[in-house]
Amino acid sequence: MKTVTLTLTGMGNGGVALGRDAQDRVVFVPYTIPGERVQVELLENRGKHFHRGRVHTILEASPYRTEPRCPHFGSCGGCHFQHIQYGQQLVYKQAVVAEQLQRLGGFPHPPVRPTLANPEPYGYSYEMMLTPLPDGQSGLWSPGLQQVIPITDCPITQPALLDLRHDLVLDFPGLRRIILRQGDDASLLALLDLGDNEAPELEVDFPISVAVLLPDGAAATLIGDPYLVQVVKGREFRLSPSCYFPPSPAAAALLVDTLLHYAKLQGTEQVLELYSGIGLFSRWLAERCAALVGVEQNPDAVHDAAVNLDETDNVSLYQGAVEDVLLTVDFQPDLLVVNPPAQGVSKEVLDWVRGRLPARILYVSADVATLARDGKGLAQAGYRLVEVQPVDTRPQTYHIETISYWQLT
Repeated sequence: MKTVTLTLTGMGNGGVALGRDAQDRVVFVPYTIPGERVQVELLENRGKHFHRGRVHTILEASPYRTEPRCPHFGSCGGCHFQHIQYGQQLVYKQAVVAEQLQRLGGFPHPPVRPTLANPEPYGYSYEMMLTPLPDGQSGLWSPGLQQVIPITDCPITQPALLDLRHDLVLDFPGLRRIILRQGDDASLLALLDLGDNEAPELEVDFPISVAVLLPDGAAATLIGDPYLVQVVKGREFRLSPSCYFPPSPAAAALLVDTLLHYAKLQGTEQVLELYSGIGLFSRWLAERCAALVGVEQNPDAVHDAAVNLDETDNVSLYQGAVEDVLLTVDFQPDLLVVNPPAQGVSKEVLDWVRGRLPARILYVSADVATLARDGKGLAQAGYRLVEVQPVDTRPQTYHIETISYWQLT
């Protein structure tokens, strides 16, 4: 195995530090830190311009290096930054957002604010995704090892979910993954992804709700309650099994506060919210605007939103693909709020924005690369990037959530 000695110079998107070899090729090295001098085994050649490597020896360690809390760190693949002091993780996330906007979006000096820290850098996640093992137990998928590994600990996850993993025995064919969730009141739910297979007969001998994910993306409850309740900023939100919710309720509150800060609503605005989900943002936006139209494809999420927004009288909800609904809704927003999935918005949505040109846009992104791509499209449509606020919804991982504020020039 060929080895090289590198001084690492930066953090790339995906949570790997990078440096350049003697031929000026970029080498990506997981579980290292910018500034470190390391000996690296080269694992694969991806062409003339970059390699991937595995650290062999740390010759000069970073002052930001710390001891990971998890015994599985480095093998399970769920965390990427436990070896980095938490405050410095936030610095690297800000730098990655700026770099992606520069390189992919074409913004020379993107106005990226310091990353907002999660008040709970460990034990924050109320959700855990598992892969079944042949003995009926489950574990975490390891991208590096290309196998499922049993786990004894997971310090980023609520302890009750780890205990639940040991209590579940799911020994039947067709099971692809298990998503465990915990509600604010400590209630538990297991969502089973069976693909196209029929749901088996199940028995439980402790309090838990069980649902199956249907091929259309909705869910059917087999046992127990059809939803959990999460609390953000003192307000309850109904959450069906198939619906998205930030894994950290504390971080969800940061997202809400950031969105409202940039929205600066005066009570007279018309607001359009695309990919509105269960109404997490809608509930606070509706209190501050004249009218809000929400568009969401998942029927379970629309049903949840109707319950979560029951006290409002100025909200209209539309269920369907965003691209289809925009063709039928005659609504000119003063503020457009977009919270797309990781793949970003489609060309059809960007074309609609170019046709309507709302004065202001708030773009909530879970993927900085697609933010950069879509931001480039917004800039070409005449929008100025005012500011970007990263929010650390998933500490110890490379994942970054951002809210960017755009104004029509």
